[in-house]
Amino acid sequence: MLDINLFQTKKGGNPELLRESQRRRGVDPKTVDEIIEMYEAWTKVKFELDDANRKINATQKEIGKKMKANEDASDLLAQKKELDAKRKVFLEDEQVKDKAVRAKLNDVGNIVHDSVPVSATEDDNELIRTHYVDNVEPKHQPDLLSHHEVLYLLGGYDQERGAKVAGHRGYFLTGVGVDLNLALISYGLQFLGKKNYVKIQTPFFMRQEMMAKTAQLAQFSEELYGVSGDGEDKYLIATSEQPISAFHAGEWFEKPSEQLPIKYAGYSTCFRKEAGAHGKDTWGIFRVHQFEKIEQFVLTEPEKSWEMFDEMIGTSEEFFQSLGISYRVVSIVSSALNNAAAKKYDLEAWFPHQGEYKELVSCSNCTDYQSRNLEIRCGTKKMGDREKKYVHCLNSTLCATERALCCLVENYQTPNGLKIPAPLIPFMGGVDFVPFVKDSIPKYMRK
Repeated sequence: MLDINLFQTKKGGNPELLRESQRRRGVDPKTVDEIIEMYEAWTKVKFELDDANRKINATQKEIGKKMKANEDASDLLAQKKELDAKRKVFLEDEQVKDKAVRAKLNDVGNIVHDSVPVSATEDDNELIRTHYVDNVEPKHQPDLLSHHEVLYLLGGYDQERGAKVAGHRGYFLTGVGVDLNLALISYGLQFLGKKNYVKIQTPFFMRQEMMAKTAQLAQFSEELYGVSGDGEDKYLIATSEQPISAFHAGEWFEKPSEQLPIKYAGYSTCFRKEAGAHGKDTWGIFRVHQFEKIEQFVLTEPEKSWEMFDEMIGTSEEFFQSLGISYRVVSIVSSALNNAAAKKYDLEAWFPHQGEYKELVSCSNCTDYQSRNLEIRCGTKKMGDREKKYVHCLNSTLCATERALCCLVENYQTPNGLKIPAPLIPFMGGVDFVPFVKDSIPKYMRK
């Protein structure tokens, strides 16, 4: 969430900056004014509460003096009882208003960075750069097989039985599909390990209280699966970013120049409803409810987060360059940013059969939006400082392995099977080519 001081001109804030940011997101800026009104109402009751506390303390001192002098303090005791009753009312009102303001703050997104393209449609995503294998722009090759057809002929997955067992978008990875998926996982973790990332395998579910601090409300209904069982309900993670962001909750890095950055290579299975993706990418394992992902998650000093943003997308690019994949990097328009992100780049890889670029990587700088909710602080608050200082949190996909696997098999297919990209060969037991094991593709599977 944002710092409440940003809404207060008296405290150096700039409400109009927040309104403009909301307009860029395509959201009604009235929420900013509602928060200002709610905060002013809270300050009034907080003043009443503080005043009641002062009066109670003063009365208690007078009572103490009377008792010490063996004098009658019954009037003062009655007065204190009345003040205590008022204080209770003020305290309850203050707590309700404080909780309401904090909840409302989460409805306002992070301040959109000035470099983000402003638009209501992702058709206006800004092209940042391209990478072509051998410096040759890739061409549409409709005569090639689609990724799901290649994987089927390899005996790499079973979507029909997956749907029977797990429902829509369910699947089994089989044979070489498992091998390729594990190879991508192992290579991805090794790749980040060489760049001094700390490997971390996360829990697959989170307590509701912690999930609410790192995921926005829309994600709960559109993306997250709830889990019921003994004790409190929990939520399955949609990305390892969520549990990793909470890993340091409540901690304080007092010597940030020595302690930061902290770079994590997150590994987990991820679970998503994909509620807004009806009819999209229904064949194969490109868009599924369950998948594995290697995630970059970094905590930095605030002054260094944009430098780290460039480094992280560069790391993802280097990974896909090593796999021999053509791609483009685009800056996502303001209306498509999630609440936490101030700016986001996507890496979209080329799929030759489909003749289009498709998203494999998202890289976001969330500045202090997540860390404020999670109370991950840095530095030492100095005399005269108006606000606490929080770490900046950044996340970037390195490799969502099932999705990357789709890209690899479509790009590396041959008439007889699949050529294995060189970096994956050591993780495939030295195998550099896998032949097709099925003769034909069923009619129902053809588009």
